[in-house]
Amino acid sequence: MLAAKRDALLLLEDGSTFFGQGFGAEADSVGEVVFNTGMVGYLESMTDPSYAGQILTFTYPLIGNYGVPPYSARDKFDLPRFFESDSIKVRGIVVQEACDSPSHWASERPLWKWMESEGIPGIQGVDTRALVSKLREAGVMMGIIACGHDAKDRGKLAELLAKASSYSSQNLVKGVSVPGPVVHGGEGPKIVVLDCGTKLGIVRNLLRRGFQVVRLPYDSSYSAVMQHDPAGVVVCNGPGDPQLLADTAKCVGSLIDGEVPVLGICLGEQLVGMSQGAETFKLKYGHRGQNKPCVDLATGRGYVTSQNHGYAISETTLKGTDLRQWFANADDNTIEGVLHASRPCMAVQFHPEATPGPYDTLFVFDRFIEMTRKARPLRGEEIRSVKA
Repeated sequence: MLAAKRDALLLLEDGSTFFGQGFGAEADSVGEVVFNTGMVGYLESMTDPSYAGQILTFTYPLIGNYGVPPYSARDKFDLPRFFESDSIKVRGIVVQEACDSPSHWASERPLWKWMESEGIPGIQGVDTRALVSKLREAGVMMGIIACGHDAKDRGKLAELLAKASSYSSQNLVKGVSVPGPVVHGGEGPKIVVLDCGTKLGIVRNLLRRGFQVVRLPYDSSYSAVMQHDPAGVVVCNGPGDPQLLADTAKCVGSLIDGEVPVLGICLGEQLVGMSQGAETFKLKYGHRGQNKPCVDLATGRGYVTSQNHGYAISETTLKGTDLRQWFANADDNTIEGVLHASRPCMAVQFHPEATPGPYDTLFVFDRFIEMTRKARPLRGEEIRSVKA
């Protein structure tokens, strides 16, 4: 069965309108319109919690050609094998062409049927080159996808868009974090993950290295984290403006002060920076794709990385902290990694778990594991001396 063809449009907050055909759910959806330059990985990207609150534009012209496998296909850790979470997290997608008839041994259904089952709309037939050119020049902005009859009333859509909350004002992490402790794996030292919207690729990489993983809510206190006696803590990726997570940054600061080994990833890097007094800022159109070049400033070596972020640490505010820049983005020279001068703490803005994307930076996990072996988290009276 092929997807029904319905009129659809994408309306941006500056009034720009892109017409096409709707697929997936027949629904209206408001979100921040962003773009990803990856050629593959639509399954992982659409289920990446960091995209919560956003309408995702794929620059690659054909999406959905290898279909959608079932969530019931699990890996050896009993995690969904092909996805980064257990549901679609984007609010909608924009593509040039959505494939109706996929071909792949693992495919269970086409893209449109998956999206329809989860209430997510899409629009195809859009000149995505023109849309991305607009977002690169003007910056990402709020937009609304409308399908079917609603696509004919642009005045109503413009009113809905004007009344919608801005992306930066929403605490989107609250909607994608776990409500309570979730344990993965049965043996080995514990790694606590402060769950701001954890990609399962991060969990897999920790489990592969012999650790038990405990995911805790993003707003957990220092004392709640330390109750699990962690060998280390990962502050993970997630959506939205890091400035809304001041309490999480405070917890991260207490962990660093307590010499608990800390690894920050993506949003986690921004929270590590905030915990030490650095500030963050919003990028014009972000870094989203699987071919983003980064340079290790100590060695001069370049790496190809997978990225998905719209905020970064301000370089000028980093100078007054105990953090030192580790990686730089080769395209715009923004900060892509930091190291603490005296504590067991490291953070990267890119995604070392490489899902989807290159395996160049998996060594980041190995360096973190080595850090946990050398460090000794505070115990007993020392724990009580650090603020919860």
